[in-house]
Amino acid sequence: MRFVRLVPFVILAAAFWAAAATAADAASRAQGQRLARLYCASCHAIDKVSPSPLAIAPPFRTLHERYPVETLEEALAEGIMVGHPTMPQFQFDPDQIADFLLFLKSLE
Repeated sequence: MRFVRLVPFVILAAAFWAAAATAADAASRAQGQRLARLYCASCHAIDKVSPSPLAIAPPFRTLHERYPVETLEEALAEGIMVGHPTMPQFQFDPDQIADFLLFLKSLE
């Protein structure tokens, strides 16, 4: 009988947890988008429709067609030193990497 009384509370807790996880993902994606805007948007398209400002810079929405975006994790941590000649060098911390990759995956 006690178990039956606990079911509504368990359901409520699960719904709360799911909502909190969704809100956290949205905040992380937004932070990843801010990083893309700050470091990348002058050359790469960072949305789902625009062309890249620099023709040789691939739009971020197509990166997953070339390779799994998760493979960028190490390069983002160590500093990306490839790409086009005007590409800036930068390094992200682990939280920034997670946010940036979550944003890239949202463009797929």
